Amino acid sequence: MRVFYLGDVMFYVYMLKSIDSEWRYTGSTNDLRERLKKHNEGEVQSTKHFAPFKLEAYVAVNSEVKARALEQYFKTGSGAAIMKKRILQVPE
Repeated sequence: MRVFYLGDVMFYVYMLKSIDSEWRYTGSTNDLRERLKKHNEGEVQSTKHFAPFKLEAYVAVNSEVKARALEQYFKTGSGAAIMKKRILQVPE
């Protein structure tokens, strides 16, 4: 079993919310600051019409495979419900 240390590369599943609307986006990256910058500068095709964004939450994991799987889960019906209720605590 590998031990992870502070400073090891982490991968992030992040949740964005448009500042101008209720539109939300979930994605994954290994550089959260740079990815948020790209979203806000309109450089991401799937989000450019909803910019600017605020970062609502993120989850850090120690592998890209885990991050991609978690991102895909949060994009399913049950995953989105868990994210909204337990992570973002969006009122119903």
